[in-house]
Amino acid sequence: MEWFDSFNINYDALTVACRLVLAAILGGLIGFERETHGRPAGFRTHLLVTTGACLMMLISEIFYVKYGILDDNSVVRLDPGRVAAQIITGIGFLGAGAIIKEGFAVRGLTTAACLWVSAGIGMAIGAGLYFPAVLVTAIALFSLLILKRTERLFKKERYRTLRIHCLYDDDVLPKLESFLAERKLRVVNFGFEKDKTAGEIAFTFVVSQSSDVHRNEMIKDFMAMEGVQRVRFT
Repeated sequence: MEWFDSFNINYDALTVACRLVLAAILGGLIGFERETHGRPAGFRTHLLVTTGACLMMLISEIFYVKYGILDDNSVVRLDPGRVAAQIITGIGFLGAGAIIKEGFAVRGLTTAACLWVSAGIGMAIGAGLYFPAVLVTAIALFSLLILKRTERLFKKERYRTLRIHCLYDDDVLPKLESFLAERKLRVVNFGFEKDKTAGEIAFTFVVSQSSDVHRNEMIKDFMAMEGVQRVRFT
């Protein structure tokens, strides 16, 4: 039984079902990779995004075929690209919810990009573009599984926040700066806070770290410095 004969659409219920299932499979593959890395937007989220985007593209096509025969004098104006544009807007809000900012570090950008790509895959399948959808899925998985390992071969800068509480001493700042320079930590931002009552001064450094110095070893070296009372390295 063909569901869309009255709309003059050239595919039947089986074709629609196959498109939706294919969208769910491809979205699930990307989501499974995110799920294995403990990301909040995982298997089910990506599966639902691709399936939903595919369904909305099918609905858009049905609306266009159903109402596209109306003449210019009709009050109904139909833009077949409007649904696709709204899908992208909606995915933008969903992707923004996956991004977390912690100090100078930002997490979730890759997951947000995966949601965006998953929506595009679902839209492509809904429009009948099977080969581009499968190819983009393969490229996405290659990027997530293979290129991620390749990135580890290259050193890259990481921004960290270092807060040091010391006994008040005019000579302590040059010592700290020298200590940071020896360990190739570039100071990006700097601030300090004096506590006259406690006789303490707290320095806050935002540093760029490209070396392989272990965090625990660095904290141990800081604590060994004269006058240092507390150290926090995040």
